[in-house]
Amino acid sequence: MNRLFVAYKPSGVGSNFFLGKLKRKYGVKKAGFTGTLDPFAKGVLVVGFGSYTKLFRFLKKTPKTYRATLWLGAQSDSLDIEMVQKVEELKPLDLQKVQEVVKSLEGELSYKPPIFSAKRINGQRAYDLARQGKEVELNTIHSTIYNTKLLHYNHPFITFEATVSEGTYIRSLGRIIANRLGVEDGSLSALERLREGIFEYNNEQALDITQVLDLEKNRYLGEEENLYYGRVLDFKDFEIQKDGTYWVENRENISIITIKNQQVKYELGRIERC
Repeated sequence: MNRLFVAYKPSGVGSNFFLGKLKRKYGVKKAGFTGTLDPFAKGVLVVGFGSYTKLFRFLKKTPKTYRATLWLGAQSDSLDIEMVQKVEELKPLDLQKVQEVVKSLEGELSYKPPIFSAKRINGQRAYDLARQGKEVELNTIHSTIYNTKLLHYNHPFITFEATVSEGTYIRSLGRIIANRLGVEDGSLSALERLREGIFEYNNEQALDITQVLDLEKNRYLGEEENLYYGRVLDFKDFEIQKDGTYWVENRENISIITIKNQQVKYELGRIERC
């Protein structure tokens, strides 16, 4: 079965475990997802069955929007409540100051990701090394924070939303907010992904892949058998001939091709259109 849809992962289970439940629910063997959510987080997970797992790199899945609750004064190496070691009691803060600090995140931001993250170090996940007690040194990363919004402040909890570039660590944003408020420690007590690009949860309804590809549509003007049977294609036979990656109608299916330096390369020769 080929199918692309948006699932909603609950907190408390890993993304792979959740995918296993979906495979059993729909009776499929081949499945995958894009944009891993760890057990602590909940929310939108884009899932593909069958050959649709090959489409992930072509989807409109950025920017991403998250809702998070920051617990001021909670110390945790994982920057969430899974590893809270102590909690410092703090005096309430000025609401306007909290609003200003949350808004101050917008723009280009450089920071170090938490050591309990899915970043790979010599082939191993950082969180695996950290749990083994090994020293973890991660390089500074750069994110674009498109928009932030304070939802409410109920001391010592700050709930905010952030729309960010791919690969942004929301736990780190929470720590930055705490530090900019003059608080040494702060950890997330809740984290939810609301949107992944254009993808929002809609009761696992199947999606039309031509509506969610982050690609421009092109038209092949040559003999349709050439495209259908995966023959060598001439860039001059396309309506759009400039360099780029496109999707094209291929009878009842679609193909994804790249034009570069007047050469045509198949990215996906034929994939069923649902």
